[in-house]
Amino acid sequence: MSTPSTDIRPVAPIGVGAIVGLLVCVEFASGILQGYYTPIYTNLAHHLSIRTGDVNWFEAAQLIVSALALPPLARLGDMVGHKRVLVIATAVTALGSWWLVLAPSFGTFLAGWAIQGAYTVWLPLEVAIVYGRTGGDQRLTRRAAAVLVGVLELSVIVGAGLSGALVDGLPMSVVLAIPALAVTAVLVVVAVGLEDTPGTGSGAFDWSGTAVLTLLLGLVMGGLVAVRVQGPGSWLAWTLVALGLLACLPFWRVESRAATPLVDVRLLATRGQWPVQVASGLFGMSVLGAQIPLSTFARTKPSVAGYGLGAGAGFVSVLIAVYVIVMAVGAFGYPVLSRRLGPVGALVAGSVLVAAGYAAWLPFHAHTWQGLVNMAIAGLGSGALVAALPATAAGAAPPEHTAFATGMTNATKTVGGAVASAIFAIALAATGSIADPKRGHAPLSGYLTVWAVCAAAALVAAAVLAGAARTRTYESPERPSAPA
Repeated sequence: MSTPSTDIRPVAPIGVGAIVGLLVCVEFASGILQGYYTPIYTNLAHHLSIRTGDVNWFEAAQLIVSALALPPLARLGDMVGHKRVLVIATAVTALGSWWLVLAPSFGTFLAGWAIQGAYTVWLPLEVAIVYGRTGGDQRLTRRAAAVLVGVLELSVIVGAGLSGALVDGLPMSVVLAIPALAVTAVLVVVAVGLEDTPGTGSGAFDWSGTAVLTLLLGLVMGGLVAVRVQGPGSWLAWTLVALGLLACLPFWRVESRAATPLVDVRLLATRGQWPVQVASGLFGMSVLGAQIPLSTFARTKPSVAGYGLGAGAGFVSVLIAVYVIVMAVGAFGYPVLSRRLGPVGALVAGSVLVAAGYAAWLPFHAHTWQGLVNMAIAGLGSGALVAALPATAAGAAPPEHTAFATGMTNATKTVGGAVASAIFAIALAATGSIADPKRGHAPLSGYLTVWAVCAAAALVAAAVLAGAARTRTYESPERPSAPA
């Protein structure tokens, strides 16, 4: 006579499609955060009783936090589980978002804005979650990354349109509560809906590497912010940058000797990783560094400065919408492009499109339709790169370092954007200043420099990736089949 089994069967894990569906909610909230505040920067300045130019501090603070937080959080994801760190990062982002609702002054608002920057680790962790759940299937990972980035870009438009519609009819505290509610809802979705999987990384957390990295990035980013605020003649700014660059040597030594480094510099130096990370940094120069100059050029009146599109805020919104829409098209089209050209060929094609879009600004910048066409070309390539870079980095990394590899693409992109921001600020301050327009308009040569640097950076990225494609190190080795 048989007895009933008392074994408790574990609940079957949810499928890849369901996981991507949950992560789509996260990227929707990410897009809200990235698009919601842009149309209301002037309103925020009035709300906080600060000058409009002081809003630049918000971007600088969040870039610093992002650059400092990404490597440790990505490493923790590999160690303790990607879902757990995603929940922590989402909780911190929610805290920063609600902080903005309650912040009474510029200083407190700046602190909340900086804390909110934890959301930048979301996408790398999501790619790592999908990569692990598919057993390292790069094709499925690329498709999922394309979907996530496509949703992100479309939700940027939703966020921008939502804030623009609400800001004139509601108190600022209510307007600011909308993104906070979105992030809080996503926190619940992630905490309850995603399954908790153990980390695959081993060893202890690298506190020494964290300290040196914090010092290195803090000095460099602090110096770049000082260049932006005090101008290119600031000796303090360049001293900080020089000290930060000098700190790269002890950082490399500490990390190369660590048993479980925070930043696996040896892995980054492999033929499968360094081209992707270099390309990501170069891509950050345009996707993060060029947006403010493009906006100010569009708003400049030709009758006053002799150049510009003379557009109003409405057209700038249209320009941004076109750019974001074609980025989404590029992200959704990346899997198709990858099947035709191969993963690395798709990266090269995306980089070439970015270069072509910004190079087109050099001769074609007199009419609004030219600006739309230029940004559409650059947007197609940018969308493909945003989707492809994290997935390619994951495919070239050991399974226990997927979150680290994908997280580093965001970190290098952030650093690239910060460097470009300082370069562009110098170029545009030759006869005037974005922060102080009363001194006069920036010269057209400054804008030509911005577009030339963006185009050149993208071309260098394409050349690096094309040269590295011959090594065939972007595909992970075959994994043994799971036991039946």
